[in-house]
Amino acid sequence: MKSASTLLFTLAAAVPFAAAHGILQDMTIDGKFIKGNGVGGRTEASAIRHVFSQDPIKGADNRDTNCGVGAPPAALTVDVQPGSEMTFNWRTASGGKWPHNIGPMFTYMASCGDTTCDKFDAINAEWFKIQESGRKDDGNWVQQELMDGGVAKAQIPENLAPGNYLVRHEILALHLATSMGGAEFYAGCAQVRVGGDEKGAPQKEDLVSIPGAYKDNDPGVFVPNVFNVNAKYTFPGPEIAVLVDGSPNSKPTSTLPGAPEPSETGSCNLRAQPKSKRNADPSNYRPRQVSRIMRNLRIH
Repeated sequence: MKSASTLLFTLAAAVPFAAAHGILQDMTIDGKFIKGNGVGGRTEASAIRHVFSQDPIKGADNRDTNCGVGAPPAALTVDVQPGSEMTFNWRTASGGKWPHNIGPMFTYMASCGDTTCDKFDAINAEWFKIQESGRKDDGNWVQQELMDGGVAKAQIPENLAPGNYLVRHEILALHLATSMGGAEFYAGCAQVRVGGDEKGAPQKEDLVSIPGAYKDNDPGVFVPNVFNVNAKYTFPGPEIAVLVDGSPNSKPTSTLPGAPEPSETGSCNLRAQPKSKRNADPSNYRPRQVSRIMRNLRIH
């Protein structure tokens, strides 16, 4: 049975979110400002795909979990480089601060293949995860920073091969996830063209479809103990992708400066630690952009 204090906290956490929602309002890439188009229709050319509602997306199998509610291709593409720094500014449709503070955030990318992304239907995308973040050391979710007026951050993988890509940022709001199907999905996509001469690409087993990457009953989507700051949290979806260059002795690289080099193995068959270990620390906040092999080599 819940204590009175726990029940009050649960109710207090949920009440402010009853009607307030939001969108990816704008973003920056290496400091360059990219304005979105709000809700409902294009007012000017943008690289951010506009959405038709700020309301949450319900159901892990909902098509709108892809790039947002009804999101068509955008008109522009932004030039970026491997290692480019990105920020994502989530706001209400009227420009107010992000209203939620419970749940993780993720960043995915997908190649647009032989076409430019302004002509690419994202429902056909094969996504790979490049970043995820959950709780911070103080027990609060990193999503709290958005509620405080901050932005989410991610980095283009440092060894990513050139080409046209979608960047997808996702917020998974869990304040109602104590009930099956209560989780709220928010997604925003931007179109980029990666330059350089790197050769990194995700392995086939790291690619997922969206929808398809999650289920409503996945741990991390249905979270009965979400208000318990000491409870373990399991990130849903795939592991962070290991990018390899396709040569027999290619080694996954890390975006963590100063990380130790993995030993030569002659192949890329080393795999990540299981999710039970990946998520073992319930208060572990890592805007994780290191490869899974590097996480295995890290001294705990």
